[in-house]
Amino acid sequence: MSDAAPSPVSEAPAGESLTSTAQIAAFLAARMCHDFISPVSAIVSGLDLLEDEGAQDMREDAIGLIAASGRKLADLLAFTRVAFGASASADTFDPRELETLSQAVFAHQRANLVWTVEPASLDKPSARTILNLAQMAGAALPMGGEAQVRAVSDGAATVIAAEAVGAKARLRPEVEAGLLGRPLPDGMLHGHWVQAYYVHLFVTEAGGRVLVESTEGKVTFAATLPA
Repeated sequence: MSDAAPSPVSEAPAGESLTSTAQIAAFLAARMCHDFISPVSAIVSGLDLLEDEGAQDMREDAIGLIAASGRKLADLLAFTRVAFGASASADTFDPRELETLSQAVFAHQRANLVWTVEPASLDKPSARTILNLAQMAGAALPMGGEAQVRAVSDGAATVIAAEAVGAKARLRPEVEAGLLGRPLPDGMLHGHWVQAYYVHLFVTEAGGRVLVESTEGKVTFAATLPA
């Protein structure tokens, strides 16, 4: 995020896909593997310590590492199942359950999550949107801050907003490009881009639109979907 001037509100166009389905699937798989590899590696390291006869004085530390990493992996898997997957055959979701999934992921981040969702239930596109925007708001606060997630519905449309508020809040250019349905910028990694582009795809497919805004100390992700 530039410190010179606020970025204007940008709206994602409802254009055709710029990337093949196979590429999106590969990028999403790589993204999920990247998220999972850290806790998995930590669990393996903890098991190695337990098996090392010369490191028995670190047994309690190893057990603690395994337990914490196991919880993180379980939290990420449960979140990812809904945010990126089909989540079995569910067509509607209880926002309280979505908050539980999100709070569990935020427990492993520096940012805090504030959840204010008015609708009693959310359909699958809205549920995926709110989870992904919440996670993106957390990622926009690498030094900590507050991710404020809100959703309202008037019967015709559901409006979702996730504001990342913090001194070091920043909007990655690849995230903005993805939300706007643009190709991955040259020299950028696809991990952050593909999540944003995935949101663009399923929101526009549902007949909705995505917006993003960056100002000093705040990044706002928003989407409007048919109710």
